[in-house]
Amino acid sequence: MTNNTWKKLGLTVMSASALFLAACSDDSNDSDDSAEGTVDGEIELAYVSWDSEIASTNVIGQVLEDVGYDVKLTALDNAIMWEAVANDEADAMVSAWLPGTHAPQFENYSDQMEHLGPNLEGAKIGLVVPEYMDVDSIEDLSDEADMAITGIEPGAGVVAATETALEEYENLSDWEVKTSSSGAMVTQLKDAYENEEEIIVTGWSPHWKFQSYDLKYLDDSKEVFGGEETIDTFVREDLEDDMSEAYQILDNFYWEASDMESVMLEIQDGTDPEEAAENWINDNQDKVAEWTDGVIEE
Repeated sequence: MTNNTWKKLGLTVMSASALFLAACSDDSNDSDDSAEGTVDGEIELAYVSWDSEIASTNVIGQVLEDVGYDVKLTALDNAIMWEAVANDEADAMVSAWLPGTHAPQFENYSDQMEHLGPNLEGAKIGLVVPEYMDVDSIEDLSDEADMAITGIEPGAGVVAATETALEEYENLSDWEVKTSSSGAMVTQLKDAYENEEEIIVTGWSPHWKFQSYDLKYLDDSKEVFGGEETIDTFVREDLEDDMSEAYQILDNFYWEASDMESVMLEIQDGTDPEEAAENWINDNQDKVAEWTDGVIEE
């Protein structure tokens, strides 16, 4: 975690020394070495290892690093991610899916942290199939894909919603959810798609798979998966007092689904996440300038 008390003490000593030297010297340039307009310190961002959150956390992490912070990115299970910020073990996260996907975590931990609001709107979860499959709703499913839904990590919100769907939809009473990981799910989707085989996956958007494959959400008449969601930013209590510049950048952080998907797709194509984040930042300086506005004095 941060060492703000020591930093503040150090800055106080440095400032006193600078004033003493200035008073003893006629050379006014002696005080020009101050770090006005820059920031430093350590900040830890927690995230869940979904392709979407790998993209967003690397981008905002790179922006924080560019202004002077020593940034640590820590991948955690989604429940542990919430707990880490609530317990001050991590400083922030930009990976909270609300109101449905992370509803249990929000209920358990949100009053122990500060909610900065959405950083992306129009997110969605549900059951996803290739366009070539002759089904359009969950109620259309009968015996496709060996009556199995390919899921991601156990405990993920979209998996929990899918398990609820098996209970709510009578036609899914004999179906099962096969959990694995986000990476394993997209690998199975890729293999099935290339062979035009049947597959039903737990899906969410933004996600690069919608740019790479012709996919569709199955209509959810019982609204088990809810409606549109937002991806929100949460920070630990007292972050504004400890690291006001980081707090301001995180509070300003907002982008579109197309921004996130472009980073995700580049990562999927083989680019290192840090490099993909840097590429997006270089191509979107106007947007980044809005996030850092007022933080760095020119």
